[in-house]
Amino acid sequence: MSENENTHSLFVGYVLWIFGFLGAHRFYFGRPVSGTIYLFTFGLLGIGWLIDLFLMPSLDRDADLRYSEGPLDYTIAWILLTFVGIFGIHRFYQEKWLSGALYLVSGGLFGVGVIYDFWTLNDQISLENDEAG
Repeated sequence: MSENENTHSLFVGYVLWIFGFLGAHRFYFGRPVSGTIYLFTFGLLGIGWLIDLFLMPSLDRDADLRYSEGPLDYTIAWILLTFVGIFGIHRFYQEKWLSGALYLVSGGLFGVGVIYDFWTLNDQISLENDEAG
């Protein structure tokens, strides 16, 4: 992995940090366990959320090192998942036509599929980027 790979955007991380008490930035940077904890504890009662303001550069750096760069853009996929995930648009972006269509007609497989994708989207994209390249 070259030093100049930038799979995740620090700017987008800070935008999601605004909603960080719900774990949005943690999910984006590939931390689903702490993202889920933040979701259920409102960012560890706001304390973890404030600390993350200073941890964001290291979260971004870790994500850049952990995930593979390639034709699929993590930020685009995450924006699609976050705002229109129940319609499967992020799955169409990944060229997963069948599951995208299933999400479209079932509200993201009744929401469970969307939750699954919050946990695994970074790994899904990284795997596809590895295969592409």
